[in-house]
Amino acid sequence: MSRLSGYVNRNMIVGGIILMLAGNFMFALNDAMGKWLVASFSVGQVVFVRSVGAFIILGPLIVRQGTHKLFHLGRIGLQVMRVIATALDTLLFYAAVVYLPLADVMSFYMAGPIYVALLSHIFLKEKVGWRRWLAIILGFCGVLVMLNPSSAALTIESLYALVGSITFAIAIVLSRVLRGTSDTALVTWQTIGVGVGGGLLAVGSWQHVPAIDYGAMLLLGVVSSVAHLMITRALKMAPASTLAPLHYTLLLWAVVFGILFFNDVPGPRILIGGGIVVLAGLFIFHRQNVQATVPPENVPKGVN
Repeated sequence: MSRLSGYVNRNMIVGGIILMLAGNFMFALNDAMGKWLVASFSVGQVVFVRSVGAFIILGPLIVRQGTHKLFHLGRIGLQVMRVIATALDTLLFYAAVVYLPLADVMSFYMAGPIYVALLSHIFLKEKVGWRRWLAIILGFCGVLVMLNPSSAALTIESLYALVGSITFAIAIVLSRVLRGTSDTALVTWQTIGVGVGGGLLAVGSWQHVPAIDYGAMLLLGVVSSVAHLMITRALKMAPASTLAPLHYTLLLWAVVFGILFFNDVPGPRILIGGGIVVLAGLFIFHRQNVQATVPPENVPKGVN
């Protein structure tokens, strides 16, 4: 019986890994499609129609779980903060990819786990030892290499990507705090928030476009929703510590799609800074895994 249980558990983990990889691929595809669309249409219009398209997937899920769960939420203040953070994250991401290569923007977002570690220490009182503090500092150095903050090189587009990645991390921390809320409710309200933000930005810049372009924007929402659902299911099938490093495959796909579709080749500054950020993030994941699997009494004091 135990052998059968172990076999099933292994299959669940493998299934979770496959779903995580597929979900990351879908997110990267979503990002490439979004970059292609915002080259011709306003960010607000693309994001608004994208949010409408997301309900092609979310609609049946809402009906199945019942609409009452959408309106009976705890900690309303934090829920609103999370919706605002996810809306800013999405809008700033698309504003950045209008001007920057996909891999450049994604490299900034790869710093998300580093910001999460710092924010979790500040707001969730999670202990961070000297090893992870060094990784956090190293990660910030990588961000500075990518940002190139000299008066001649610093651009508003880079700041869009930087602030967007920080709001992305804030949304992750708030999702941890609100983990008792159903996945469908969280995704539904963040989709509504993004749609409202996009609608406000689209005022005065809305274009009448052919049906095929509206179809592409709606498809963007479908792809994004499917990616969210894949990753949510993966996290229920396999340990987060196993799946977390796979997050960095997003950067790989961003480089591939950038070269194939936009002829964008990452420069040395982005490659070096992105590499530093990835190494720092992987080390943080490793230390979190150690803390989660080793009994506290076996961990030397100050090692977190």
